[in-house]
Amino acid sequence: MSEVTRILSAIDQGDPHAAGQLLPLVYEELRKLAAVRLDHEKPGQSLQATALVHEAYLRLVGNDPDRQWHNRGHFFAAAAEAMRRILLNRARDKKRLKRGGGRQRIDLEHVELALETDDDDLIAIDEALEKLEQEDQLAAALVKLRFFAGLSLKQAAESLGVAQRTAERQWAYARAWLFNRLCRDQDSAGS
Repeated sequence: MSEVTRILSAIDQGDPHAAGQLLPLVYEELRKLAAVRLDHEKPGQSLQATALVHEAYLRLVGNDPDRQWHNRGHFFAAAAEAMRRILLNRARDKKRLKRGGGRQRIDLEHVELALETDDDDLIAIDEALEKLEQEDQLAAALVKLRFFAGLSLKQAAESLGVAQRTAERQWAYARAWLFNRLCRDQDSAGS
C-alpha cells in the first residue's frame, strides 16, 4: 500500500490530521505536472498552476463526509475531474463575457493540457467528452486524466489500473472519436 493510499484510507476513517499529511505528497506531484505543462502555456493565461492545484485540492479534501478514496488512482481521477470542472467553469464565465463564436478545428494530437486551450474549444471538447463518456467510460476517463490533469499516458494507465497498451488503444480511439464528434458539431454549427 502506497503512502498516499494509506493516508487516503485514514481520511476515510475520519483521522483529522490525515488531510494535512496528504497535502505535501499530492500537492507536489500535482504542482510538478502543472508546472511542466505551463512551460508551453500560451501568452495571456491568467490561471496559474498553483491556483488550479489549490482549488482542486480544496474540493477534493473539503468537508464532505461522504467522500471516500479507494486508492491513489481513484484520488487522481477525482483530481482530474475537479480540475476539469474548474477550467470549464472559468471558460464558460469568460465566454459569457465574450459572447464570441467562430470555433476553430482542434488537433487533439497536439493538445497537451486544458490550460493551453482556447475557452470555446475547451467547452466544445467537454461537451463531446460527456457524449464519449456515455459510450466508453474508460476512454473518457483517460482523456480527463491526460487533458485536464496533465498526466502522461503511462501515469494515466497506472491511475486507471490498466495496462499501458490498453491505454494506448483507448487514447487512439478517444482522440479519433472526439475529433469526429468535434468536426461534426462544427459542421452543423456552421450550416
